[in-house]
Amino acid sequence: MERCDLGERRQGPIWTRRAGAAAPRGVIVNIIHGVQGYHSKTIHFLNVAFNNSGDSLLAGDRQGNIYVFDLNGNRFNLVQKTMQACTALAFNLRRKTEFLVALADYSVKCFDTGTQELVSWMRGHESSVSSISVHGSGKYAITTSTDTAQLWDLDTFQRIRKLNVRQSVGIQKVFFLPLSNTILSCFKDNSVFAWEFDTLHCKYQLPTPVEGSVLFYKVFAVTRDSRTLVAGGKSNHLHLWSLQLKRLVRIIQMPEKVRSVRHLEFLPDSFDGGSNKVLGVLSQDNVMRFINIESCKLLFDIGSPEEGISTAVISPNGRYIASVMENGSLNLYSVQALTQEENKNELPSGLNKKRLQALLKGFGEYPAKYRMFVWRSLLQLPENHLAFSSLIDRGIHSAFVNIQKEYPIKSRKLLRVLQRTLSALAHWSAIFAETPYLPLLAFPFVKLFQNNQLICFEVVATVVVNFCQHWFEYFPNPPLNVLGMMENVLAHHDKELLRHLIKYNVTSQVYAWPLLETLLSEVLTREEWLKVFDNIFSNHPSYFLMIVVAYIICSRVPLLHCNQAADFEYFFHHRNNVDINVVIKEAYHLMEATPLDIHPQHMLDDFTPLTKGQYPVFNKYPTFIVDYQAREWEKIRQDEIEYLRKRQLAHESEAKAQEQKAEDEAWYRKQKLLREAEEQKRKILLEEEEKLAEQRQRLAVGKKELKVKELQLLDASRRRFLNYQQDQLQMELKRLDDEIARKASLREQETAAAVQDIELRQMELESQKQLFEQHLIKDQEGVTKEMKEEVEAHRRKVDLEDQRVQRLIEIDREETQKAHTVAEENLAKAEQKHIDTDWRLQAQRRLRRDDQDRERCYKEIVKLLHDNRVKEAELLKAMRETEEKKTFNISVAQWEEVVHNKARLEEEQKAAAAADGHRKQFLDDKMNDALELAEKLHREDGCFESLHNFKARCTERGVEIQQVPRSGNICLDDLSTLASSPHSRRRAELARQERELMAEVRRLRQRLTSRAQTRHSPATTWSP
Repeated sequence: MERCDLGERRQGPIWTRRAGAAAPRGVIVNIIHGVQGYHSKTIHFLNVAFNNSGDSLLAGDRQGNIYVFDLNGNRFNLVQKTMQACTALAFNLRRKTEFLVALADYSVKCFDTGTQELVSWMRGHESSVSSISVHGSGKYAITTSTDTAQLWDLDTFQRIRKLNVRQSVGIQKVFFLPLSNTILSCFKDNSVFAWEFDTLHCKYQLPTPVEGSVLFYKVFAVTRDSRTLVAGGKSNHLHLWSLQLKRLVRIIQMPEKVRSVRHLEFLPDSFDGGSNKVLGVLSQDNVMRFINIESCKLLFDIGSPEEGISTAVISPNGRYIASVMENGSLNLYSVQALTQEENKNELPSGLNKKRLQALLKGFGEYPAKYRMFVWRSLLQLPENHLAFSSLIDRGIHSAFVNIQKEYPIKSRKLLRVLQRTLSALAHWSAIFAETPYLPLLAFPFVKLFQNNQLICFEVVATVVVNFCQHWFEYFPNPPLNVLGMMENVLAHHDKELLRHLIKYNVTSQVYAWPLLETLLSEVLTREEWLKVFDNIFSNHPSYFLMIVVAYIICSRVPLLHCNQAADFEYFFHHRNNVDINVVIKEAYHLMEATPLDIHPQHMLDDFTPLTKGQYPVFNKYPTFIVDYQAREWEKIRQDEIEYLRKRQLAHESEAKAQEQKAEDEAWYRKQKLLREAEEQKRKILLEEEEKLAEQRQRLAVGKKELKVKELQLLDASRRRFLNYQQDQLQMELKRLDDEIARKASLREQETAAAVQDIELRQMELESQKQLFEQHLIKDQEGVTKEMKEEVEAHRRKVDLEDQRVQRLIEIDREETQKAHTVAEENLAKAEQKHIDTDWRLQAQRRLRRDDQDRERCYKEIVKLLHDNRVKEAELLKAMRETEEKKTFNISVAQWEEVVHNKARLEEEQKAAAAADGHRKQFLDDKMNDALELAEKLHREDGCFESLHNFKARCTERGVEIQQVPRSGNICLDDLSTLASSPHSRRRAELARQERELMAEVRRLRQRLTSRAQTRHSPATTWSP
């Protein structure tokens, strides 16, 4: 077994000598990555991946080293160092030098093997990426982790969609079906969904397996034709699902040694048409067994419990198997060596065209089991997946959009494959979009390769390029040059038949062209047609023309009996009783017996396979005719589209007209019904109006009776109210009389009390005069008593001032309340003013008499006060004389002290007088403010003039009253400057009490006058 140690090398050969089919146990080479040092070790490989052709292998190890192994060139190269372990690889992108690698940091990177540079860095996963699936075109990729799957555009490296699932479910794998636009998603709950790639809509869901066959799916594999899905898990059973039938078709039981399945992968086969039959199953014992899923037969296995396999991949061409071993090395197996024993029993080793031709001549046809493989080998199909995908991606060609109308095919799948194949041919070369017989030519191959569209397309393209040479030089006419070659061969080998055909004007376009354009499919059965094309593909392209000529020659007997043109046409379009083996032998005879000058082999090129990678340019046709015809067809299509559009518009207009007509008829019917309903409602309204008029008449009579009763009730209530008002007025007059009598009695009591106070003051003065000498003796005691009296006088003064302030507040409150009362009374009794005018005049006269009596009392009081002040003046004069006599007995020192004390007393008295004046001014201001407020409140009632006169009278009376005590005050002030004695302070106190008494009398007067004025208003204010 060849071994390759990469070591520290960045590049080098893989093997020194390739073992090939003689490889022991099928192992071509064992690759390890050893590191030499103090502790030698082997760096384990983790993942491997093949490219599209299967000739290059990509491998990544635990340290992030990415190697590319060129199996054809026997070279390896270190293309990248990611410095972290890789979890998944993909090497089948559209750009062949690029590959994807999933790393341990949950990211996916794209590198270029040629430049060894980073192309893109894709992030988005939150857990390790377990697999990468690439679309057949190489333009898209799906990365799968346990919690999500993400779809990426590999041109822009942008995420297109993201598949999220519940954490309790989890994702097992999401991948593209081979050569298909379907995405398959497999979840941990055994559910499998198929999604349309273009729209990402769910196409279908596989049903739950039958009871007793449930296993936890872990791994999946799909055949290349996308028809069969195999699933395995923690069991030795495998479930085979038919994705077409969407049901479980088979359960395969593995040997008892297998307890769980770790990996599944189909072994591609070039001759199975994509319906892979060999499946590789990697189990828990690290052995990968390859079984036939139809016969359930074990074919071979790789690995062993000692040299176990961790994971494995198979090349797309089915030649190699790359496996990562449990010891970290990489084994490359040869499928040919592994299947050598099987090949010895079933298929000759190696393919050779001469040996195939000899085999064909011996048996007349190839084995049906290997016919597809032989055909693909003979035609040397390149299998250009990317080029074919680019043609398919262009969509359905406009020339074949409505092909089902011309060729009605029952099978929708067959019709779709035919439509796609023809569209791909039309996109490849414009001539095929204008070729009317192309569906007839391609249909047999489409029916044969309907499960592999790529092979179908390449077979048809190879047939057109090689076996339809010079067909399109006279387009759109039949290939006259080719038909001429066939006519020359027929003339050389069967002149009688040719003269018979010419006799009835049957040209080569009648007897040869129908067979060519249908590839003999109309006149042969399936088995005959396959046998014929076994020989056609195994010979020179001119053999196809010889087959047609041989068919005509072998049919000469019935043709010689035909004498109608319709009979000839029918003969070459329907099956006939012709031995196909005789036809094939005759064709070989014609190939050998035809002279070189007329032999088609000298006029046709040798077989040329399609080029690998990209398809060759096909332009062997008159481009100007094709372009002109394409333009004409396009014009016809545009005209047809315009016609259809106009017809659609006409249909729409007609439909609208019909709809409008129906709407008009419905509108007229509705209007008629509305008119009838209106007439009926009008009649009902007339009847209701008559009833309403009668009700109104009855209501008017009832209202009149109610109005009379109401007037009577109002008159009775008015008379009752007038009586009530008269009673109220009488009670109010009585109450006022009582109030006036009470106030007069109170005023007499106050006057008597004032007289008694004055008399008592006179008696007090007499007693003070008699006790004056005793007070002089007790001078020191008098001073102390004087201080106490001053303090007491000051306290009383403060109390009196507080009382005055409270009185002002009460006056203000009373005035405000009176104002509100007046306003309410004026509004309530406005209509009754004329009734109580006489009463108010009577009350005013009574108040005037009361005022006159009160003025007389005031005059008497003033007179008594004047007499008292005269006596006080005499008393003070006697006291001053006595004090002057005693002055001489006082020492000089005492006199200075007295003078000093007197000066201090004068200053204090001046300060007290100033304070008294200030307080008096403050009280006068408050009184004026109260009067002004009353004036403002009564101005609207016409009482301002009366208030003003009342204020003037009060002011005059205040001045008259104050004129008398003014002289007394001056005398008291003068006396206070002479001596400071208790008698002078008593006089001042009496004067103050007198002023307070006069002020109280004045306030009482103002209250009475204000009340009288508010109750009396001019008679012209209200009309009777």
